[in-house]
Amino acid sequence: MDNENEELVNRSLYKRIKSMNRAEMENFVRNVFNQGYERAEEETHSIDYDSLRADLSRIKGIGESRLNEIMTVIDKHIGNNIDDKGG
Repeated sequence: MDNENEELVNRSLYKRIKSMNRAEMENFVRNVFNQGYERAEEETHSIDYDSLRADLSRIKGIGESRLNEIMTVIDKHIGNNIDDKGG
């Protein structure tokens, strides 16, 4: 988390949460979850494959064939996650 010292729950929000019934609290928690999920999705899709490939190719001992193997594994793991979520 970038802003660990940032106040997440101020006095006003605390009072609002405290007065919520079960349905309101469930809706609030779902909203917080969805915001976090969407933020994680944005960060997941921000991988620049060309830049990643270029950086990996600069590592001593990694030739073209090994680089292709590494990129295949990365595509398999990241590509499946993107495909599963419709991205």
